[in-house]
Amino acid sequence: MALMAATVLSDVPKEAANESSPLGSLKAVLKTIAVVYAHHQETVAIGNRTENLLSRIVALEERFYSPPGDVEEQRRRSKLIREFGRIEGQLRSLSERPELEQLAEHTQYCEEVHRFLEDLRETIFDYQVVQQKEIFDQRRKLMKPAEAVVLKDFPSAKAVEYRHGDRIGCLKGTRGAILNEIELWARDFDKPPVYWLNGLAGTGKSTIAQTVAERIFADGQLGASFFCSRDFQDRRDLKFIFPTIAVQLVRNYPEFRSVFVPLVQLDPEIAHESLYNQMDKLIVRPLKESNISTVIIIDALDECKDEEPASAILSVLGQFVSQIPKVKFFVTGRPEPRIREGFRLPLLAEATDVFVLHEVEASQVNSDIRLFFGHCFSELKGRRRGLDDWPSSEQLDLLCERATGLFVYAVATVKFIDHKNNNPRKQLERILQLPTSSVHEGKVRLGPNTTLDSLYMSIIQQAFDDDDSEGDSMVRSVLGAVVLAANPLSPSTIAALLGIDPEDVFLRLSSVHSLLILQDDVDSPVRPFHKSFPDFIVDSTRCPNERFHVSPPTHHPELLAGCLELMNQTLEKNMCNLPDGTANREVVDLRERTERHLDPALRYACKSWHKHLIDGHTVHTPAITSALGRFLEKKFLFWLEVLSVLGAAREAVDALDV
Repeated sequence: MALMAATVLSDVPKEAANESSPLGSLKAVLKTIAVVYAHHQETVAIGNRTENLLSRIVALEERFYSPPGDVEEQRRRSKLIREFGRIEGQLRSLSERPELEQLAEHTQYCEEVHRFLEDLRETIFDYQVVQQKEIFDQRRKLMKPAEAVVLKDFPSAKAVEYRHGDRIGCLKGTRGAILNEIELWARDFDKPPVYWLNGLAGTGKSTIAQTVAERIFADGQLGASFFCSRDFQDRRDLKFIFPTIAVQLVRNYPEFRSVFVPLVQLDPEIAHESLYNQMDKLIVRPLKESNISTVIIIDALDECKDEEPASAILSVLGQFVSQIPKVKFFVTGRPEPRIREGFRLPLLAEATDVFVLHEVEASQVNSDIRLFFGHCFSELKGRRRGLDDWPSSEQLDLLCERATGLFVYAVATVKFIDHKNNNPRKQLERILQLPTSSVHEGKVRLGPNTTLDSLYMSIIQQAFDDDDSEGDSMVRSVLGAVVLAANPLSPSTIAALLGIDPEDVFLRLSSVHSLLILQDDVDSPVRPFHKSFPDFIVDSTRCPNERFHVSPPTHHPELLAGCLELMNQTLEKNMCNLPDGTANREVVDLRERTERHLDPALRYACKSWHKHLIDGHTVHTPAITSALGRFLEKKFLFWLEVLSVLGAAREAVDALDV
């Protein structure tokens, strides 16, 4: 495949490629790359990135047909073309290597192509940003004094745009596949008008949203951005989202402004009406009349206070999105119940593309996290002395293993290591010396008011904001089963062990979906998304709120009691109906029989009851002593029989050794 690329490129004369444009030669190389790679399973990402770059270059080429407006613009164009020439030469040289006979076998080659394409994207991006800032500044200068007065008095949230504050986008070279997919979606109006970036807590949704906003702005497509935050009253209030988006559209598009201002002058109270009326009057009507094509970004919608079972914003969006086909909405949010239900509404479901961030292939995420660590440590070594040959490759491997796909955890780790009053070598050793603990990372400040621990606490408090002693007890029991179980349990199994209705279990787990890997049914196993969450919730110094703290000495005995009760009620002789005198290995359908006759809860109880006895350092209360006595007296032999058919006889040895 690589040989094909080299052959095609070598047949493109440089003079012919140049044709009438200084960008022609670069376009010829990119077109070849796009053709060769777009349909190859291993390198489709290269094809997608190349398509994005080609569309950007075509847009630049159209601009270059007109003479530069001033000397500064001429200087920028000349610099851009020189940089294009350098990158084009590198790509051409790389593609003409005769030894590359099979593309799929040369991952290093693909990495080099990716790197040069990223250099090209950055070069175009830097030029476009300056260009777009000038365009938008010119548009805003056209605002009349009377229009400015209307905007000044119009209610809107502060510091919500992508350009406000100290928001940081993706590190160069990371998140390439998802970013390119979003860029293709933003340009293609045959694709659904809404895009939901669905991700669990800490997976990097807001960082991606920041980068998407920056790139779409550079393309001249960004109409408005609203970065929600539970830390600020106006940025978590749904009533501010549509008015604030409208204000940004007014500033960015004179056509929109000419429709919007008269509407507000006639009815100054529009901003205080229902969400439906806000979107209809402030956004949809001006967009329809002005015929604008744009992209609107709403980040972290789950951080807004919303009392509706299905997101109020998404419900309204679904009712209007078909009326403004030239407008696209990019939304990020954790898969919390009301967000999921909002995107499931029929009008919105059919109009939405969904990307599940926490289901990205682990190797791809780990590669990005490794790049992040490498970049941060390289900067750290530039500021601190005595860090040559540090960290080792083995240490980096361990850090990536601990992060397990959670970018916020990687950020917390770097901040802990880079503490100004401590030696980075010793800080790293402190983390790696506690391989099963995340206590150091949990307390590191990620922002002025945020640590990993406070992030977890805010999610739980928002999910269970009603102070209900009975409800809190169930929450602790259910979360305790998730974080203390010997292996991942399904909601139905948790319900059977705790004596709770499966739907009640599922409802409580759904409330903290952003912290868990949870399917949409009660029979699939649930597990924490990252080990730092169990570390947090079982540690009373990190989770001091007694409403939610899971105490192992309390909840291991609870699970033990559930296991014993289930076995005492359920175990019987020959539960799998095996023929008399037949060895397990002689039963052809043994697996099918065990799955049919032994439900998952009973299997777990038989294999794991003793582990809760050990791990919880369980005190033999009268209830547990009585249940254990009944089990040993009446169910012991049936238990051994079940372990035998499950191929888990070793568990009996461990249990009897307690």
